[in-house]
Amino acid sequence: MKQLLKYSFSICFLLSLLFVQAQEKTTTTTIQEDVKITETKSVTATKKNPEKKIDTLQTDPIKPKTDRYGLIVGVDINKIARSLYDSNYTGIAFTGDYRLTKKYYLYGEIGSEEVTIEDPLLSTTTKGSYLKAGFNYNAYTNWLDMENLITLGVRYGFSTFSEQLNNYLIYNPNPYFGQSSLIDSGIKYDGLTASWAEVSAGVNVKVFNNIYVGFSLQLKMLVTNSEPGNFENLYIPGFNRTYDGNFGAGFNYTVAYFIPIYKKKVVPEKTVPKKK
Repeated sequence: MKQLLKYSFSICFLLSLLFVQAQEKTTTTTIQEDVKITETKSVTATKKNPEKKIDTLQTDPIKPKTDRYGLIVGVDINKIARSLYDSNYTGIAFTGDYRLTKKYYLYGEIGSEEVTIEDPLLSTTTKGSYLKAGFNYNAYTNWLDMENLITLGVRYGFSTFSEQLNNYLIYNPNPYFGQSSLIDSGIKYDGLTASWAEVSAGVNVKVFNNIYVGFSLQLKMLVTNSEPGNFENLYIPGFNRTYDGNFGAGFNYTVAYFIPIYKKKVVPEKTVPKKK
């Protein structure tokens, strides 16, 4: 009887131990699930309110950009090259762009030309100099430290020159007895002047430190033109040929050097994200 009671007591004691262990496991599992639920709720709250996380981040200060202001002095390679291969032409021109503001440049050009025009009825030699002044607008937005130019410009030109009539041929509409021979003249007309307005479009690219290569196209309209009494001016220095009436065109190919004068810091504006 005593042994039966002893066995019964042992069985009950073992059952009680198993019951306690089961309770401990259930409690631990419940605590872990509560922790997971809490973490999930915190992550969801962070996703719903990203502004709080952004506000707590400290952004690095933005470094200001430095713009250089100065004078870009160039020489027209197109005129120099033409002087080498064209025996009837001699010319040179210098250009200058001075930066006034972020987008606007003061433009100037000075040059001289001597051109011999040989037409079927006459031959003339024009020799003189010219000056052009105006403004250029830079339409290109540079990145970082780039200093390239895409320009649109307006300017006014003035030229003073002389015109020499080398020889001419009297036109004969009925050359039954043959065409007449050339007549040498040598008459020279000094003190001739002309002026014009022009619009220009060009590109100036920085290829090395302070060295630029660029080109520009010009469309011109003649404003004033003093001519000899017995024939028209076939060429005007700075304006080019005049056989198309009061309109003309031009082309420049320049190699230039930038002379820095002073620098100006530009602090970029800070953008604040909009709150939803």
